[in-house]
Amino acid sequence: MDKPRRIEIYDTTLRDGTQGEGFNLSLQDKLLIAQKLDDLGVDYVEGGFPLSNPKDEAFFRDIRELKLRHAKVSAFGMTRRRGVVAADDPGMKALLAALTPAVTLVGKTSLYQVEAVLSVTADENLAMIGDSVALMHREGRQVVYDAEHFFDAFRNNHDYALRTLHAAADAGAATLVLCDTNGGSMPEWIAEATAAVRQRFAGVRVGIHTHNDASLAVANALAAIRAGADHAQGTINGVGERCGNMDLIPLIANLQLKYGLDCLRPGTLQRLTEVSRYVYETANMNLVPGQPYVGGSAFAHKGGMHVHAVQKDVSTYEHVAPEAVGNTRKILISELSGVSNIATKAGKKFDIEHDKAVLKRVLARVQDLENQGYQFEAAEASFELLVRKEINRYRKFFTLDHYRVVILRVDCTTPVAEATVKLHTPEGQVEHTVFEGPGPVNALDRALRAALEPHYPVLKDLHLIDYKVRVINSKDETAASVRVVIEFRRESGMGDASHRDVFGTTGVSQNVIDASWQAIVDAYEYHLLHAEEER
Repeated sequence: MDKPRRIEIYDTTLRDGTQGEGFNLSLQDKLLIAQKLDDLGVDYVEGGFPLSNPKDEAFFRDIRELKLRHAKVSAFGMTRRRGVVAADDPGMKALLAALTPAVTLVGKTSLYQVEAVLSVTADENLAMIGDSVALMHREGRQVVYDAEHFFDAFRNNHDYALRTLHAAADAGAATLVLCDTNGGSMPEWIAEATAAVRQRFAGVRVGIHTHNDASLAVANALAAIRAGADHAQGTINGVGERCGNMDLIPLIANLQLKYGLDCLRPGTLQRLTEVSRYVYETANMNLVPGQPYVGGSAFAHKGGMHVHAVQKDVSTYEHVAPEAVGNTRKILISELSGVSNIATKAGKKFDIEHDKAVLKRVLARVQDLENQGYQFEAAEASFELLVRKEINRYRKFFTLDHYRVVILRVDCTTPVAEATVKLHTPEGQVEHTVFEGPGPVNALDRALRAALEPHYPVLKDLHLIDYKVRVINSKDETAASVRVVIEFRRESGMGDASHRDVFGTTGVSQNVIDASWQAIVDAYEYHLLHAEEER
């Protein structure tokens, strides 16, 4: 049996990705992400431009200590400057000093840009490309040549665009990468131009680098690969300047699951979701729920008819198995739910999947609360507590006497919140605590923890990781009700990532502090109930 065609995956998250607004990485972040990419099985990790800043220079020094198992590290730079011998050019020296096995050089393909931007002649640009590639090739580097603005240039001046590729290939470039730098090309043009290059350069690897300005980056990359390209450049989650780079996540999934092509180390496709979320978290960015394949909503089902069908055959509303890319199926609970949603979400866990009366009662309660502004799609812990209360599988861990929160601000100093909590434990003990914090939610949380942790030490394993507030009925202006959704992480065992459970809770009130209190209390009770049941 013939082996599937292999597509090289070249990741530029650490260089091109960091040009995106709001996407910033420290040196340690870059090193950690590089390790994750190597574990995933990408072929190249582009670390940055060593001449541009000390961080990138340090990255190339430190990455050598990590001893990556699969990925080749590539340093990125431009062709030599005009009027300078390649060996004397500062950029060339920096690339060689990075000591990477691969070097990526970007050169001008557009004759207009050669003359208007570089202010050099057509022949001088060809010499700049050839000299730079030849130097890196002589020094034993594998050269990836990025043809900037290739598709626009190929349309406007077919002959000159091809001459720039010949200059790189003749000098020893191993890969010619065709770049849709402005991100505005259409798939049919990408395919036509790539096929022409593939036919002209039969002995050289052809690559594709697309941007997402027309929302076609992945489609364009697939078109190029179908036309003969066997090297694809992009970033994890499509981060990058303007509208972003081509997102490697759906590209890899499509190549392997739809076309049966080989592009990662064996058995690592299931790590796509993990790597996607790791990059978001490392960069302190919010996950994108609807991101194809790896988003939290990618395999989420809300409509009752859909859930009913999925229970019988998941292929009715899922094009691939979520497990194939390391994701999971979610059954959402809302006013659109039918009893099928309730049964799927909680039926097996609490043995109520065939109890129609209980399921209808839970559904009615959900619909009533959502009418008040509650929302359980991202608050599965609050939904579970609701079910537990309906089936008598719930117990209270404390009874609130009262809480009070005040904000103290003197003159122009930073305001401080002070929270007081008085409660009773089931054993009849009274706890009365006061704590300060930078904000009212923090002060309230600290006061509640101080009251409960002596009785329930496992609360130290509960951590807030995200907090969202949304106005429900804006017509009431500042008197409007608000919905608070808080995301928590509970840890068990030794705190290993495999023993972490992320969940959400919700609260609704005209008072944002009280809505927050409801969500916090739900989180405490959910954590304590699970901790008891796990013992």
